[in-house]
Parts: sequence; structure tokens; C-alpha cells
Amino acid sequence: MTEKFRETADFLKKRISVVPKIGIILGSGLGGLGTKLENATAIPYSEIPNFPVSTVEGHSGKLIFGQLGGKNVVAMQGRFHYYEGYPMAQVTFPVRVMNLLGVKTLIVSNAAGGLNPDFKQGDLMLITDHINFFPESPLRGRNLNDFGVRFPDMSKVYDPEMLKLAEGIADELGISVRKGIYIGSSGPALETPAEYRLFRIFGADATGMSTVPEVIVAHHQGMKVFGMSVITNVTTPAYGEETTHEEVQDVAGTVEPNMTAIIKTLISRLPE
Repeated sequence: MTEKFRETADFLKKRISVVPKIGIILGSGLGGLGTKLENATAIPYSEIPNFPVSTVEGHSGKLIFGQLGGKNVVAMQGRFHYYEGYPMAQVTFPVRVMNLLGVKTLIVSNAAGGLNPDFKQGDLMLITDHINFFPESPLRGRNLNDFGVRFPDMSKVYDPEMLKLAEGIADELGISVRKGIYIGSSGPALETPAEYRLFRIFGADATGMSTVPEVIVAHHQGMKVFGMSVITNVTTPAYGEETTHEEVQDVAGTVEPNMTAIIKTLISRLPE
């Protein structure tokens, strides 16, 4: 697998003229931020050796290189999910490649269901921690010693300095944000009322089907991580209304400008 990471990274290096220091993963309905990149070079996943192809509506499937907030970035316009049938090694493949391209900071976004009763549809949540409720860890198997240690410490996965900076930026921009814990599970079926109650007992504030695998791999290889969720629906465990993927995309698209404003400003204020 290591050889495939390097093969893909070498292919991309020949297609780009800058070294990205920041990686961005855009979730369901949130791909519009990719259009904000300046001097952009977009490469479809289908043209990249060893890359999976996103099969989910709302994920356009492009790797975009360019500048955002005055920094060189690479953005995934669409991610890969465990529920699509990909093994964890493929779900997290792009994060390994980003590392070889020079990325030191990973920013992840997602659409999530709100578990915290104080949350409402359309809220933005800064992720302070996560719970891995997937059937396996993306680090399962032989350790890739060139990337990180066998047993990475997970006590500070989401960078405290970036969290504090993002909170201050949101206040400056007049954008209300929440903070909370994200729980990731395999999907693709949405959670049952009993599962919502269980996740809340665990201490989670929002739930989704992504993010955790990519973040674990990023942290394994020493990247700083910042994460944000768009609360696209609020769960009422006993008598909740049904939720559709179309609704998730619609709400995410509506809130995306606020998320984009925070992320763009955050990137502009990160040290070189």
C-alpha cells in the first residue's frame, strides 16, 4: 500500500506547481468551498492513479489545488465512505497522499445529525473530540512506520489553538457556533431512535458517517486537525420526523457560506 501512496503522490506532483500545506475535506452538500480557491487546478478522482471514486450524491469527486486565505491548499470536493463498500485503507487513502504532498494541517467538514437537545437545524458545530463507533479502526493491520507510531496518543486530536482561533473568528463575523463531540458510525442506514439515545448517553453531540477515519489517520501522521459539522437535522428520539439525504444536502448548502467564511479566515490566520 505504501508504494501506491507514493505512486499517487508522484503523479499529482507532476500536475501541480505549488506545495499544499493545508488539506480540506468537504462533506455532503459542502463542496462549494472548492469553488473559492484561487488559481485552481482541479483533477477528477477518476484520473488519479489508485484513487477511489465517490459514489454519493452531493460529492462531485475532484481534488482541487489552489490558494485560499493566502495559503496553498488542496481540497477534496467529495470524500469516500466506509458504507460505500471501501475498506478503511481506501477511505483514508487521500489523507496519506496529502501527507506525502506536504500537508501539515487537515480541515474536515461534514453534515451531521444533532443529538444535543440544545442544537437546532442549521447550527455549526466546532468538533472538540470524537467517538469512533465504526466496526474497525483505520489503523488496524500492520503499522505504517514511515507515517506514524503503532499506538498514537489520542488525547488532543483536535488542535486546541485552531479551535480557539475559529471560535474567535466566528464571534468577529457574527456567526453563532456550537462546540461538541462527534460520533462516527458506518451507516448507510440513518440511526434508529434507540441508537440516538445511546449515542447521547455516550456523550456525543452530533452523529454522522464520516470524518473519524480520516482524522485518526491524519493524527497518526502528525497533522494538526480542525473539524466542523453542519447540523442538518435534529433528532427527537421518540417521535422524530424522517430525514432524507436530499434534506441533508439542502440544509448543508444553505449554511455553507458561514462555514466557508470561518474556514477561509481561519486559514488566513494560520502561521506559515
